[in-house]
Amino acid sequence: MSVLAILIPVSLFLGGIGLLAFVWAVRGRQFDDPEGDAARMLSDDWDDRPRPD
Repeated sequence: MSVLAILIPVSLFLGGIGLLAFVWAVRGRQFDDPEGDAARMLSDDWDDRPRPD
């Protein structure tokens, strides 16, 4: 039972770190356009070269 006294706070701490990382990613606008990223990944058009406008 003494192991639970260590594991419960450690798991709460790691869960809090995961929650903070998720909130940081949401505020950093990481999840704004997932459909657009998926479409760009599957297309054969390479956008990494400069466009001659």
